[in-house]
Amino acid sequence: MKLELDGVAARHPAARPGAAPALQPLRLQVAEGEHVAVIGPSGAGKTTLLMVLACAMPPAAGTLQVGGQNPWVMPRRALQRLRGRLFLAPQTPPLPPRQRVVTAVLAGRLPSIGLWASLRSLFYPSDIPAAHAALEAFDLADKLFERVDRLSGGERQRVGLARALLAPAALWLVDEPLSALDPTRSRQAMQTLVQQAQARGVTLVATLHHVEMALKSFPRIIGMRDGQVAFDLPAPQVSAQHLQALYAQHLHELDGPALTPYDALDHAADHAPSAPPLPVVMHCR
Repeated sequence: MKLELDGVAARHPAARPGAAPALQPLRLQVAEGEHVAVIGPSGAGKTTLLMVLACAMPPAAGTLQVGGQNPWVMPRRALQRLRGRLFLAPQTPPLPPRQRVVTAVLAGRLPSIGLWASLRSLFYPSDIPAAHAALEAFDLADKLFERVDRLSGGERQRVGLARALLAPAALWLVDEPLSALDPTRSRQAMQTLVQQAQARGVTLVATLHHVEMALKSFPRIIGMRDGQVAFDLPAPQVSAQHLQALYAQHLHELDGPALTPYDALDHAADHAPSAPPLPVVMHCR
């Protein structure tokens, strides 16, 4: 799915009155099937950019084209259909805590199934093998029938990514997908995400704090600072000077976020040996 932004500016809904726009007017194009990483210090406008691309908030100025269409002049039903072809993975996945993982993953298919089928799937998951395969791609197959609130933070983040493999989407927008993962899991998850997007011909735009991971995994890097595009370059052309200027006063972010004690516990849980899952009867309360 092709993306075009012409003079697009945006203000975050939670911004204070009179605050500067999170996105300054910018021009940007992403070709169909292209993979792009967006990097930059905290507060650069990366998440707001994804929200605009996901048609979740209208631009304050300029024109957005998604798949050759301006979503904000479309009839409501047409806009809903367009949103059904987009997949947005927020940094903290919106997973109901008492829900089973199998149901949470199958929710990726909701845009392509009817109301009754979606309601039935809450009680009788419609395609357990597909959910198992999506989880297996992220090394989570043994969590298929676990409740979401029994997962570690890193496991929840990978469940959110597994949803993408079942979504009927031509565009994946992924916000900080590695923030709760240790380095080993980060490499595995990013490799899976990129490979699966390539296999499906999906356009992939990901925001990342892990600069090294972005340079290794994506052919094109967009650097953002203060709501503006600081550079837009092929990954091999991004120099240390580019990064020093981009992260000035934020150089500690260049190494990526360190594991907190809570994340360290997640790391231990993620790497602990586990027995094969036993058959589980699902009870919905």
